[in-house]
Amino acid sequence: MRGPRSVRARRNDLGWSQEKAAAECGIHWTHLGQVERGPRSSRIENILKIARGLRTTPGALMDGLPLPE
Repeated sequence: MRGPRSVRARRNDLGWSQEKAAAECGIHWTHLGQVERGPRSSRIENILKIARGLRTTPGALMDGLPLPE
């Protein structure tokens, strides 16, 4: 599980809809959907919100992502 796929996988593990997960994360559900699909990257503040809302760590969501050159 890496990056956007790990966000979706964690949400699915919890059995939550995008709307429920977004409410738990304190972000709009369309933002969460864009993060899950990959076209939208998030600021660190939103990564922290998503990790907290999904009851995991930011590292678990970002582990395995390629480093920028």
